[in-house]
Amino acid sequence: MVVDDHGLFRSGVRAELGDRVKVVGEADDVASAVAEIERWSPDVVLLDVHLPSGSGREVIEAVGAAGIDTNFLALSVSDATEDVVDVVRAGARGYVTKTISGDELVEAILRVRDGDAVLSPRLAGFVLNAFMHSAQAAPLLDDDLDRLTPREKEVLRHLARGYTYKEIARRLSISIKTVESHASAVLRKLQLSNRSELSRWAAARRIW
Repeated sequence: MVVDDHGLFRSGVRAELGDRVKVVGEADDVASAVAEIERWSPDVVLLDVHLPSGSGREVIEAVGAAGIDTNFLALSVSDATEDVVDVVRAGARGYVTKTISGDELVEAILRVRDGDAVLSPRLAGFVLNAFMHSAQAAPLLDDDLDRLTPREKEVLRHLARGYTYKEIARRLSISIKTVESHASAVLRKLQLSNRSELSRWAAARRIW
């Protein structure tokens, strides 16, 4: 799904993606974005960070509150630190600027769909610096992690780093189905609804 308040830009994105990515819908403000995401449950939402009625962060938070499991890839003209950090803190899996090529955008969409984190080195530096120096980061709570088995903790850390199930399976020498089982157990034990919530939970506790 493409969320941007400029119709010409949305059309341009569709043209660049061609038949390589199926675009199920479009939206131009916060309310319509949330409604369309609830309707279609897309694998990936291309999300502008500034919308006429609010921000990309508001869309992410509203969708998360509704319990919809989707992946957000911010696509913006802005490369300001505060914009990047704001949507990543909210749960976006990636952030790219509108200077990106069509081929690069397709690759970024597919990577985010598969659970990867997509940031250019410069933007990744913004995010790392923000989390490293955040005075608001919550302490690591032993009670939370004590609910997990050692293997579930390993899976949690890999998920927090943005690895796909396939990559985690390869790194831990277990099957993808086993990874999925552990991931489901982690979500259940931590009372989280989806991977976006897990990413925010892990980031707040500096689990990487």
